[in-house]
Amino acid sequence: MINHKTIWIVVADGARARFYRSNPGGTRIEPALNVELVADRRPSRDLDSDRPGRTKDRMAPGRHALEPSTDPHEHAQQAFAREVVELLEKHRTQNDFDELIIVAPPKMLGHVREAMSAPLRRMVRREEPKDLTKLDANTLPQRLAALV
Repeated sequence: MINHKTIWIVVADGARARFYRSNPGGTRIEPALNVELVADRRPSRDLDSDRPGRTKDRMAPGRHALEPSTDPHEHAQQAFAREVVELLEKHRTQNDFDELIIVAPPKMLGHVREAMSAPLRRMVRREEPKDLTKLDANTLPQRLAALV
């Protein structure tokens, strides 16, 4: 049976996302957008420029620094996942794809999943917990074709 649905494939990690499309029938994988999303790749220590807050102990005379509740790098990855999902939501509402395949390392896959709306989540055909972002433009479409 030939699949006549347009399938988008998102290949992402915590700082980079590329978007591909499978033609109806799944015989060709090509870029879906002429854009690649790239997030801030600075180390955590450079992302958090503020000094930690300070607190005073009730039982002791000293003060000590508070640890941040989340790692700045983790926070940046979550924000990047939301950016990826915002772009997908825009194209979902424009009916640019019927189904979605997400290829990302497990942690990023979780962040993307958390950021998705219910309608977008229903369009997910497959999730692949792998990091394929470092594959070159010639090798990647061949690897993605196997997922469609």
